[in-house]
Amino acid sequence: MKRKVISAISLSITAYAAGAHAQSSVTLYGIVDTGIAYIHNSGGQASQWKMSAGNLSGNEWGLKGTEDLGGGLSASFQLENGFDLGSGQLQNDGRMFGRQAFVGLGSTRFGTVTLGRQYDPVTDLVQPITADSYSGLFAPPGDIDNYDDSARFNSAVKWTSPSWGGVTVETMYAFGGVAGSTGSGQSWSAAAAYSGGALSVAGGFLHVDNGNARTSARGTSSADSFFNSAVNAAYATARGIDIGRIGAQYVVGPVTAGAAYSYTRYTWDGASTFAGSQHFQNGSVFASWMATPTFQVIGGYNYTRSGGHSSATYQQVNLGVDYLLSKRTDVYATAGYQHASGDNGQGSAQAVIGSYDVNSGANSQIVAIVGLRHKF
Repeated sequence: MKRKVISAISLSITAYAAGAHAQSSVTLYGIVDTGIAYIHNSGGQASQWKMSAGNLSGNEWGLKGTEDLGGGLSASFQLENGFDLGSGQLQNDGRMFGRQAFVGLGSTRFGTVTLGRQYDPVTDLVQPITADSYSGLFAPPGDIDNYDDSARFNSAVKWTSPSWGGVTVETMYAFGGVAGSTGSGQSWSAAAAYSGGALSVAGGFLHVDNGNARTSARGTSSADSFFNSAVNAAYATARGIDIGRIGAQYVVGPVTAGAAYSYTRYTWDGASTFAGSQHFQNGSVFASWMATPTFQVIGGYNYTRSGGHSSATYQQVNLGVDYLLSKRTDVYATAGYQHASGDNGQGSAQAVIGSYDVNSGANSQIVAIVGLRHKF
C-alpha cells in the first residue's frame, strides 16, 4: 500500500513539473555583425580603414523567458548584453547587461508592466517604421533625436498596452534616484502607434532631466548620454532634453516607403555653458525594395537643421543592400555621404554620419562598409 501511495505521489509531482515546464520558456539568442569600413574624413584625417562591428545590428547575446501564471497573466524577463566583436570588450559603459535588463508582469487584458533598464516608448514604437530598421547609419547626425536608441534608461517602469484594433500605447517613467531631489535625473515618455494593413504610423514624446546642478553633477541622469559627437557636444550641460518624433510607412508589394520628423530641444539654466534654448529639426525619407525574397535594396535622405544658440545644416544620403545566405546569415554593403555647413556652437559644423559618431573634422564625410551578420 505504501509503495502504491508513493508511486501515485511521484507520478503527480512528475505530471505537475512537466505541465509547469510546458508553460514556461527560456531562450538564448544573439547577433554577431562585423565588417570592413572605409571612412573619408575621420578625426581630421583624410581617410581611415578599420574593422567595424555592429553595422546593421548591435552585437549582442541575451536571455529572455516567460512563465504562464494562468488566468491571462504571465511573468517575463530579459537580460541582454552588448559587446564589441573586434575586441570582445563590453559596450554600454562596461555593463554586463547594458542593452536591456528587466522583469515584468503581463496581462492579455490590461497590458504589460516591466521594471529595469529599458528602451523608451518612442524607440519601441516609432523606430521600427523608419530606416533604422535597416541600419543606424541612416540616423540623423550624431543620433541627436535617439533615432538609433543611443540612450537607454535605468530604473525605468514601463507600461505597454495590448493591441486595441491595431493601436498600441506605451508610457514610461525612469527614476533619477537623487536624494532630496525627486525630479533630478528623471525621464518620462509616452508614445502611440497604429498598424493596419499596409499603413503604419507612430508618434511620441521623451523628456530627460539632465541632472540638477545643485544636488548632483550635471549629466547625472536615468538616461545614457545623448552627447556623443561634435554635432551637439556644445549642449552637454543642458538642463533638460525634450524630443518629439513622428513617423509613418506604407507597404506596396515588395516596396516599403516611409518618412519621419523629429524636434529636439535642449533647455538651459545658470549651470549651462550656453545661453538660450537650442533645437534641432530633422526630416527623413526612405524607400526599401525587396527585389527578391533574399535581396533588399534601401535608400534614404536626412535633412537636419539647428537653431537657437547655433545655426547648422546637415544633409545626408544613404544606400544599402542586403543578401540573405540563409534565414540567419546575410552579407551586406552600405554607404553614406553627409555635408555640413554653418556653426555647431563650438565652431564650424562637422559632418557626422548617422549614429556612427565619428567626428570628421571637416564639412563632409563618407562611410562605406561591407560586412557579414549572423543571428542565433
